[in-house]
Amino acid sequence: MEGMRCSAVAEGIGEPLAGTAATAQTWLCLEQPGPWGRDALAASHLDEGVARELTRLSAGTGVRVVLIRRPGSHPDRHRPVPRHVYLAHTAPGRTWLERTTVQDPKELLDLDFVQAGAGVPGGLGTPSAERLLLVCTNGRRDVCCALLGRPVAAALAGTHGEAVWECTHIGGHRFSPTAVLLPTGYAYGRLDVAAAARLLDGGPGVVTEGCRGRSTWPLPGQAAELAVREQERVSDPDALAVEVVANPAEGWLTTVSHVDGRVWQVNVVEREIAPPRAASCTAGLTPAVGLAATSVRLRVAA
Repeated sequence: MEGMRCSAVAEGIGEPLAGTAATAQTWLCLEQPGPWGRDALAASHLDEGVARELTRLSAGTGVRVVLIRRPGSHPDRHRPVPRHVYLAHTAPGRTWLERTTVQDPKELLDLDFVQAGAGVPGGLGTPSAERLLLVCTNGRRDVCCALLGRPVAAALAGTHGEAVWECTHIGGHRFSPTAVLLPTGYAYGRLDVAAAARLLDGGPGVVTEGCRGRSTWPLPGQAAELAVREQERVSDPDALAVEVVANPAEGWLTTVSHVDGRVWQVNVVEREIAPPRAASCTAGLTPAVGLAATSVRLRVAA
């Protein structure tokens, strides 16, 4: 596999998608045209002081800050223009999306990041019922994201307009093309145009095919939730909640609860799936491991 792109290697060894989504309770998406560097928030045309403050203010709050831009040509004209901003909270049963425009990104420093991370709405702008698909195209972070993500974003933009944006790093370049659907926070990998369009055009139910997990949950919880959804055919995004308890000897003991009162115990373990490989195109070799739900058991009430 020497010389192969990381996404081709991951697909070739069958690296599982479940339990690989970036974790974030809330997503703050700021439009920033122009080039993005490897650490895009700091290495872009965004004011350095604003970038530092956004990083500081969001730390430990559950808010993940990403930059977005329109698919296609995205020159930075270096003049003040209104920037689109979206704020999305992902917790089931209380997801919401707000949108606004700002003349200066410095305005975002007034956002209460603790409240936003906790899911308190009303901190940014106008509530929105739309769905957004953010497709990672941060080629300076990993070339697979640019080579594979940009064509998907460009194709969808022609039919879905401002529901589709290019975005900075959301983790898992080896699963490119990758995307996150807001406001639910479900992340996807190995997308093609048709699969990505279904995420926007379909009903409100969760698409489990190609799903990496819901960013709301820690990684073992993501794998457990998807296992229950697939076994029990649960599609309602608001139906399931997850609690994870570490069990170092055997992995993770995870409780998945349905709003109808059913509760499942899910054991999740980490397994080696192949010899060490590069997790990104410029990285060294690391263990090729993946999360797997080894059992999904309905808990019977006492």
